[in-house]
Amino acid sequence: RVSLEEVLQWSQSFENLVTSKYGPMIYKTYLKTEHSDENIEFWLACEAYKKITSQRKRISMARKLFTSYIQPQAPNEINIDSPARKAIIRNIQEPTQSCFDEAQRIIYRHMERDSYPRFLESQFYQKLKHSLQTNGNTSMGN
Repeated sequence: RVSLEEVLQWSQSFENLVTSKYGPMIYKTYLKTEHSDENIEFWLACEAYKKITSQRKRISMARKLFTSYIQPQAPNEINIDSPARKAIIRNIQEPTQSCFDEAQRIIYRHMERDSYPRFLESQFYQKLKHSLQTNGNTSMGN
């Protein structure tokens, strides 16, 4: 269960939000309301991708990422610039651990600048924080 402590840390930095236990899931629920949940999905998929050690698995995951998020008219197409997209297209046959890094960075900055501030202001986040504050969170010293 999410704690007040964790929820309060999210407002300190975007990094705190996306690297916490429940943050990505809750942020994704919020992004769905903005119809941009492909951003966090792509970012999390890239995090998982970087941990793959088998080349065979890496190739299949890279293709999956490419067809879902990168290629023109992809079902969950992310908003990255043409050079970043072209670089991925060039590397997709022999995908390295880092071939999505630039796209991931672009999407991270985009979320941090754009939807993250709105998330903090949203009813969604405020209500969550409020409900945890009023439930007299027991982990906050008795």
